[in-house]
Amino acid sequence: MKTTKLFNYMLALLSLVAASSCDLNEVPVDTATNAAVFGSESGLELYTNSFYDLLPNTDVGVFQDDDNSDLVARNGVDTYLAINALSPITSSGWSWSDLRNINYFIENAEKSPVSTKTHYIGVARFFRALFYFEKVKRFGDVPWIDKTIEVTDEAKLYSKRDNRFDVMDNVLADLNYAIENITLTSDPSVTRITKNVARAYKTRICLFEASLRKYHTQYNKQATANTWYEEVVKEANSITGFTLHEGPALDRAYRDLFIAKTAFTDETILSVALSASLQVFSSANRRFISPTYGNRPSLTRRFINTYLNLDGTPFTSKTGYQTTPFVEEVKNRDLRLKQTIRVGDYKRTENGIPVVAPPNFSQTYTGYQPIKWSYDERFPFDDESRNDNAHIIMRWGEVLLNKAEALAELNKMTATDWTATIGALRKRAGITGATLTTVPTVADPYMVAFFNGKFTNPVLLEVLRDRGVEMVFEGLRPDDLRRWKLGELFQSAPMNGMYVPALGEYDLNSDGKKDVYFYQGTKPTSTTPGIAFVDVSPSTAVGRLQLSNGTSGEVMWNPGPREWADKKYLYPIPETDRTRNPDLGQNPGW
Repeated sequence: MKTTKLFNYMLALLSLVAASSCDLNEVPVDTATNAAVFGSESGLELYTNSFYDLLPNTDVGVFQDDDNSDLVARNGVDTYLAINALSPITSSGWSWSDLRNINYFIENAEKSPVSTKTHYIGVARFFRALFYFEKVKRFGDVPWIDKTIEVTDEAKLYSKRDNRFDVMDNVLADLNYAIENITLTSDPSVTRITKNVARAYKTRICLFEASLRKYHTQYNKQATANTWYEEVVKEANSITGFTLHEGPALDRAYRDLFIAKTAFTDETILSVALSASLQVFSSANRRFISPTYGNRPSLTRRFINTYLNLDGTPFTSKTGYQTTPFVEEVKNRDLRLKQTIRVGDYKRTENGIPVVAPPNFSQTYTGYQPIKWSYDERFPFDDESRNDNAHIIMRWGEVLLNKAEALAELNKMTATDWTATIGALRKRAGITGATLTTVPTVADPYMVAFFNGKFTNPVLLEVLRDRGVEMVFEGLRPDDLRRWKLGELFQSAPMNGMYVPALGEYDLNSDGKKDVYFYQGTKPTSTTPGIAFVDVSPSTAVGRLQLSNGTSGEVMWNPGPREWADKKYLYPIPETDRTRNPDLGQNPGW
């Protein structure tokens, strides 16, 4: 979707060499091209453009990563969780070409006469930190390489892996260098790497590392976790110039962030700009709405229950919440709910006319149908991968959550901190009451059970409640489960949906029209045009919807058997790479 590294690099060489010579044949390739790139600021800038391909791909999108998590019911089972599917034979990702490109730039830029070179080296070292963070998350121990390796350097090519904790120390050093030396503090287009982008990413990376050191006790690194939590807080406090986007109405403010063609610069820290005129698109609508394309993700009732009531009280504290039908359970809830899934008066545009659009059981498994990233307009966004809404990668809301979690883990949350982080997010969500300014002192039993008893700190539990609600479908949840060492939730979290009191027809949005017909046995007839028929006949077959109590209860989706084993906290080293270099060894359990 984005310009490839090769194209950017060739563009840099050709444009600069052409500017210095009318006849390319007169320019010695091994000297003039290098001098053209590293001898001018424009050359350094063009080269660093090639690193942007390390950012998330807009076709797959961060919006798809959460499909493999405890919050989403989806079509089929990914290789990561399917039984006996992930192995050294099927594993991938042991690629180092991006790193060579970065190291080659750093080595040559350090010798450049350009006075502003440290800014571009800072950008390069930011991307090297990002590259290594992804590799360490995936494989654990990896070789640390900070220079261009030649094909004749067998000692390095065939060396063992370095300890992941040493590598992460180097990642932190790269981030600190980037923050110190990148001169661009902010960018009006929010598409360039700036000092604030590096700071924001540092909060994400340090939070991951702190949690891993605390909860993965087999490494015996718990004593060092707080140092990384402190880095999160310090860096979050250093970011300036951002606030939570509110806009003219709170019941639109949150969702508007994700469907705007031009990113809102008040909250967005980094995004990828998409463009219909340049034919640069994402597949957001198609992946969320098409019944046949992608994973058909739907949120689970287990997760929907975590959204607070508008008065700040837990929904799960209400008597009978377990049997509350959809049309009632979505009322008077955290405004992020109606901006994340179809509820009540949600409408889509058909030929320029707003049309009421309830949850569509031809497209959703659970009834909790996402709208967070998808346009209201149907064509062409639903039928083709043609979304041109800005692709947000980093925003202020996440930084606030990163800071809040670190403060909770450090037991340093004050009322002022709470008000400025979780309180601010809840205020933007229309929530009222003491929850905006008062640090919680009692753990919500539903949230304790939600995380399998892993967390009992009432402050941390409320932070994690908002982290799930605020950041769903932004690609962070799988890493959250891994860093908290809660991988079992990949398998055990139920794919449950709305509560159905009995078989029959239901109006899901109170517009007086029946939207879905749950039945068993022979398909019934209905006089309602466009109604979705859902067969919930008893069955143990994969790919069938059931009701938890037979003819009533929660809708239950069965995508197929999922498997979790603790060895999956790390991917196996691909067998082909171990064959080339046996000294790489293999990760535990593989």
